[in-house]
This record gives sequence, C-alpha cells and structure tokens, in this order.
Amino acid sequence: MNAEFLASMEYWEREKGLDREILISAVEDALLSAAKRAVGPARELRCEIDRKDGDIRAFAKLIVVENVVNKHDEIALESAKRFNPDAQLNEEIELEVTPKNFGRIASQNAKQALMQAIRRAEKALVYSEFHDRIGDIVSGEVRGFDRSDVLIDLGRFEALLPNRERVPTEEYQRGERIRCYVKSVAGGGNGSEIILSRKDPDFVLKLFQLEVSEINDGTIEVKGIAREPGFRTKLAVHSRDDKVDPVGACVGLRGQRVKNIVRELNNEKIDIIPWDDDIETYVTNALSPAEIKRLAVDENRKRIHIFVEPDQLSLAIGRRGQNARLTSILTGWQIDIDPEEEVKVGFEEQVAEAVDALAAIPGIEKAQADAIVHAGLLTLDALSGVEADDLKEIPGLEDSAETVLAAAKAEIERRAGGGQADEPAAEEAPADEPESESDDATAESEATE
Repeated sequence: MNAEFLASMEYWEREKGLDREILISAVEDALLSAAKRAVGPARELRCEIDRKDGDIRAFAKLIVVENVVNKHDEIALESAKRFNPDAQLNEEIELEVTPKNFGRIASQNAKQALMQAIRRAEKALVYSEFHDRIGDIVSGEVRGFDRSDVLIDLGRFEALLPNRERVPTEEYQRGERIRCYVKSVAGGGNGSEIILSRKDPDFVLKLFQLEVSEINDGTIEVKGIAREPGFRTKLAVHSRDDKVDPVGACVGLRGQRVKNIVRELNNEKIDIIPWDDDIETYVTNALSPAEIKRLAVDENRKRIHIFVEPDQLSLAIGRRGQNARLTSILTGWQIDIDPEEEVKVGFEEQVAEAVDALAAIPGIEKAQADAIVHAGLLTLDALSGVEADDLKEIPGLEDSAETVLAAAKAEIERRAGGGQADEPAAEEAPADEPESESDDATAESEATE
C-alpha cells in the first residue's frame, strides 16, 4: 500500500500537474474518521502520512497531569517524561497513538480519500488554468462520446463539447483533431468541466481575430455578427482607418483569409458586409446581392418594409428565409420583404378604356362602342377607315352602321378643325364629356342628308 500510494502521488503530480502536497494533506484529513474509530476518543487527533515511506500514523495531544482522570485527554507526568524529558505539569504534548494494524484499516479509506482529493484538485486546477482562457480557441483530439456529447482530449485536461454546442451539419470521428471555442468552465458532479463550442457566433469572430491582423489590432471593428451554424454567417465590419478597406482586409489577397475560415467551418457560407450607421444603407448591404427597389422605415417600431422586384424576392429572402432572418439579427431591426407590384394596365382595362373613348364621341352609344371595340377596332382612326358595309357585319350595328361611321368622320373633322392630332381613341375624348341631345340630332340629320 505504501509504495502504491506514493507511486500514485507521483503519477498525478507528473501527468496531471496536481500538487502532491495538496493531495497528501487532503488524504490525511480524510483519514481522521478511520483513526477515530481505531483509536477512540482523543484530544486533537490527527493523521500523518510519511512523505518518504508512505506510512500512516495517528497522533493525539494530551495534557500532562499528576493523576490521570481521563486517559483519552490526559497523561501522567512520569509517562510524559519518557517521551519528553522536559515535560511539565499542565503542559500539552503530542504523542503517537497509532493502533496496531491501523495501516491496513486506513489503506481502504486512503484510496477513497485520494480519489476525492484528486477530483477536488483537478477542479481547482481546471478553474485556475482555464477561467482566464474563456473566449480562446483550443485544439484537441476527439477521445470519445457520451451519448451526443463529444469528449475532447486537450492534453492535461479533458473538455466537453455538448450536443447543444455542436454544429448540426458536422460529424466527428475518434482520433480526429478539431478546434473549438472555450465557452465556459462549469461546475459538475465530478468537478469543473471545460465547456467547448463550435456553434457559438463568437467562435467565428475569434477565427477572424486570429486570421485578420487588422481586426486583432483594432483597425477594423466587427460591428455585428449573425450565424446559422453550418449554413451561413453574416459579419458586419467597419474600418477606423479610411485607407483600409474593411471587407477587402477580411477577404484577404485572392480571398485566402476568408477561405481559411470557411475551411475551418466546413464550407459554411460567410458574408462580409460593410457596416453603415444609416440603417437603410446597412440593410441594403446586408441583403446583398439582392437588389432593393425601395424601403419603408418605421423608426418607432424598428421595423423595415423592403420592396424588391418579383424576380429578386427569393434571393432577398434566402433559402428557408435565411438571408432575411440573419439580416434581422445582424441589424437588430425586424425585416419584412415583399415584391413591388408594378402598375400595369391589363387587357380588360385596355378594352374598357377604348370603349369609353369611342362612347364619348357624339353619335356613338356605349353599346355600339362596345361592339366596335370587340370587333377589333380600338381607335377612332381605325373606325373611320372601314366601309359601312363592313360595319354592318358587326352584330348590333346592322341598322346603325352609317350613323356610327358618320359620327366618327365628323369627330375627325372636328378635331382637325381644332388643330387636334388624331390619336388612339383611349386618349381622344375625356370619359366625362356629356352627350347632348342636340349633337345626336345633328349627327342623325347629317346622316339622313
């Protein structure tokens, strides 16, 4: 037991960096319960492990008296002088009270106490070494799996990549080396746990800090980041130096800087966006390459309604709404995207306008105009160019073809006399021009003559 115990101390000190003295002291404290059962009641009982041979001994403090009344707390002066010739009455002396076979009894307790001490020491060591490294990137080897959690070997320490911090599109193999972001050092049932992440947006931010020196030295400021792990990240950057292009610096020569980061993220798409304090410009940049036609900004509700051409709608929204959603997260504004409906005159509207224009001509009724237009004669010019016999072929105009044709020609003469050019019927006469009975009568008399 003694040799085994000391060998264990050396192993934990050498391999795990645990302080040997702290472990031994912790085991000594834990052995007190075993010592009390073996020795019985004693004043200020303590246990000690010899640092050289590993022997376990028990000691108690006794008061020197003339006549012993309580043997657990007192020792006769004569007996005390055998251990310490200078012992005096009422003086407190410490004596070894190790019972026979105590080493065997204590060995089992020592093993249990050692494991508990190791866990406590590891917890303290992990916290002391890693609480200042939160926010750093570390590299480790996949050691195994605990359900969906990944155990990462960092060398002297073991860390945990929980399922909630994994990228959904990534799979890991035993022995594979991966880089992770140190998210926290959390207390667990077995001590402190180093919690890693590859999902956190700050992982991408830290990769850019390591890859882009201008971000690391503060020349370029990252104004915002939005991420859907495994799919897409948007990063807004701003340069404090007008001579430094923030987007170009992050992309790097021939795109090498951003390529390195994309490779680390297993081909996750990265959009690097120039930040702007004008929200309309900022949102426009964030939605690129989609072309925005116009924006309606609601400052009070921090909401922006964006209108795009119909063929740009899917590009602006993105796959599964990703582009719009990330833009909203990045800017902090609610984003609504809709197609811009162009005002286009449909066929039915064109027909209706042509009918109204012809019906506005004195001598042509609405029903007659409707029949003419539906026969394909949409303008006054087209109507005046046909013969009366042709008009009679149109249903509803069999008996009024001459009258209608005369009215059309009279309108052309009137416009010519007034210097008005012959234009399409849709633009010739206002729809609200009144039809007077006198005009109708004149047209009819002219047709009769």
